[in-house]
Amino acid sequence: MTRPNVLVLASDVLFQHFFTEESLNKLGAVASWTRSALREDSSQLRREIANADALMTTWHSPFITAEMLGENTRVKLIAHCGGEVKSRVSEDLFETVTITNAADPMARGVAEMALALMLTMVRRIPDYATEMREGVIRTNEYVSEGETLFGRRVGIVGFGRIGRAFAKLLKPLGVDVLVSDPHSVGTDYVKLVQLDELLSSCSVVVLCAALTLETRGMFDQRRLALLGDGSYLINVARGGLIDMEALLNELRSGRITAALDVTDPLEPLPSDHELRKLPNVILTPHIAAGGIEMRREIGAVAVEEVIRFATGEPPLNPVTKEMLATMT
Repeated sequence: MTRPNVLVLASDVLFQHFFTEESLNKLGAVASWTRSALREDSSQLRREIANADALMTTWHSPFITAEMLGENTRVKLIAHCGGEVKSRVSEDLFETVTITNAADPMARGVAEMALALMLTMVRRIPDYATEMREGVIRTNEYVSEGETLFGRRVGIVGFGRIGRAFAKLLKPLGVDVLVSDPHSVGTDYVKLVQLDELLSSCSVVVLCAALTLETRGMFDQRRLALLGDGSYLINVARGGLIDMEALLNELRSGRITAALDVTDPLEPLPSDHELRKLPNVILTPHIAAGGIEMRREIGAVAVEEVIRFATGEPPLNPVTKEMLATMT
């Protein structure tokens, strides 16, 4: 095909985060590109889109609809810098436009955070760090039970990219891994079970599932009660998977400990929210996907998709309309 025109929809900040000089040089070698920092639909944005053969979108991009592209659109590719596309483009676009994402770099970062949170809780790092600051003196006569992952049963709820990446990190740690996901099958190193069985038999439960109509609030009072005393609950997926009041009831009792990178209401969590005050909660501000290195890798993946589009090769990470049902 002729040299395509590419419109990069990115704010000033995210443009610098996602696209390195190397990536932009690669993009410029096969396409003519311009950038727009507009975050909402407008006549100006539609004029810019009308001249584009491909769009590159980011977290700050406006929601893209077929109407915005126009009746005789030139756009044949939307390469999204990120994993979740359901809130980025309208479903009708999948009929005429190839849409790709860049989920793998994010999945790896989120899996790393899940592992870090699990080790932090099981090894009681916050407790010991607090004791050291407060001057507590311990001797080797003191020892507690359960401060190891080895021999534990770890449950993973949702076995998409994040769940699979997390399971691979667990392989050398000597744990049994159970998985609950109606859309997946087991592997040689995990066992597929029903959710209730997973909750009642695992001392560590990690949420990696997408938030859909079926999964919203799936962790209600009944299901949270299935967790054994002293269990650890980790959420690196979406806050809406858990009924917040039910979770607060369990945490107030002190029966379980939770580590949450995501919450419902959505982040940022209000400064006076009770979760911030409970001693058996570790909170992080929705940063599991990682830092600047992850964003640069995402940008490189999206640029590669445009390069393949420009050279007539098939996309590496296509998203289909059917996939939306199991995506957040």
